[in-house]
Amino acid sequence: MRVVEIYPSIQGESTKAVVPCVFVRLAGCPLRCRWCDTVYSFKGGEAMTLDEICVSATEHGLGMVELTGGEPLAHEEAWPLLQMLCDRFDEVLLETSGSYPIENIDPRVSVIMDLKAPGSGEEDRNLMENLTVLKPGDEVKIVLADRNDYEWACQTIQNHEIKVPVLFSPVHGELDPAILAEWIIQDRIPVRLHLQQHKYIWDPAERGR
Repeated sequence: MRVVEIYPSIQGESTKAVVPCVFVRLAGCPLRCRWCDTVYSFKGGEAMTLDEICVSATEHGLGMVELTGGEPLAHEEAWPLLQMLCDRFDEVLLETSGSYPIENIDPRVSVIMDLKAPGSGEEDRNLMENLTVLKPGDEVKIVLADRNDYEWACQTIQNHEIKVPVLFSPVHGELDPAILAEWIIQDRIPVRLHLQQHKYIWDPAERGR
């Protein structure tokens, strides 16, 4: 597998936010979301075996690890890698666009599925069947750029009766979090307003954070 970086930080996203975590970022992604903040992961990376990845990740001495990208499920080896990580860590998270099937992922993995709103330019890549196999411990994140994205997200969670936690995240520097908060409060939507914590702690352009 081609690995862009393995580093310790705090979890900046999801319901696990602010918890120390090791990130394993794989190279490559077939999607091109308009606001992607990890375009450097599209190419390159270092070729590593699954064992080498696990050893490097465990060396940081943390109990939580996240497999991310790019799109990690674009790699066939992602499934066995997740199993190996589950054998070595207390908690294993997977950040995925939801454009690949998740039903055969090791049940010990907590899936963070990032549904693509219309503003991303990749709405048609959503594999909505994934919503039917989400389990306790999984969650759905939707990044929103404007009111149209917000209304689409509200309709989506209503139509699919999503039972796991849902996080609405404003595009950093584009949609004011205060405005999104007002929409959520006004409409009484059962979601969590989610901010990318690492971008408020460190420089948003800094890698390895």
